[in-house]
Amino acid sequence: MGVHVVSTDEITGVQALERAAPTQPMEHGQPERREFEYIRHGTQSMMINFEVATGQVIAPSIGDTRTEADFVAHIEQTIATDPDGVWVFVLDNLNTHQSARLVQLVAAQCGITDDLGVKGKSGILQSMASRAAFLSDPTHRIQMVYVPKHTSWLNQVEIWLSILVRRVIKRGNFPSVADLKQKVLDFIDYFNRTLAKPFQWTYRGRPLVV
Repeated sequence: MGVHVVSTDEITGVQALERAAPTQPMEHGQPERREFEYIRHGTQSMMINFEVATGQVIAPSIGDTRTEADFVAHIEQTIATDPDGVWVFVLDNLNTHQSARLVQLVAAQCGITDDLGVKGKSGILQSMASRAAFLSDPTHRIQMVYVPKHTSWLNQVEIWLSILVRRVIKRGNFPSVADLKQKVLDFIDYFNRTLAKPFQWTYRGRPLVV
């Protein structure tokens, strides 16, 4: 059992783009030439956890949709990696991060048997504000910490997502959504084994590049 501080966010609509012609490799006096036309094979949504203390990506979820149910399942599978641990999730204020289903999951995981009320009518489930207050309660073993609106840069997972885009997605060639998913999972495994370390934030406006 441990304490896990986890930055969590989604990247949606990631396209599996296959180049219409092979990339021509760099030669003497000739830069690499990349085909600009693509064949589109669909999209994937990715839910990513960056563990602040270790710098590793844990329990990622990659699939066709990013619904309220998808996010709850993602949090549940993350908690399952240490069922008795203390979990602090750093999140933005997206409505799926403050849902009734998420409240119900946290209550069940924390052994809270109080009446949660009725969504839209009463109690903890009544409104997004009441649900957010419950989910961010620091006395719970599982807590959500919401960054202020328009401050996504405070969430460290945004740095990791930029690494993923630069190293895998931007220059990638994906003949199917299954190939896109596998290449992202392979990169996560490689990153965790060889590159993972806590981020040292810069404070003078200089960008952090990994």
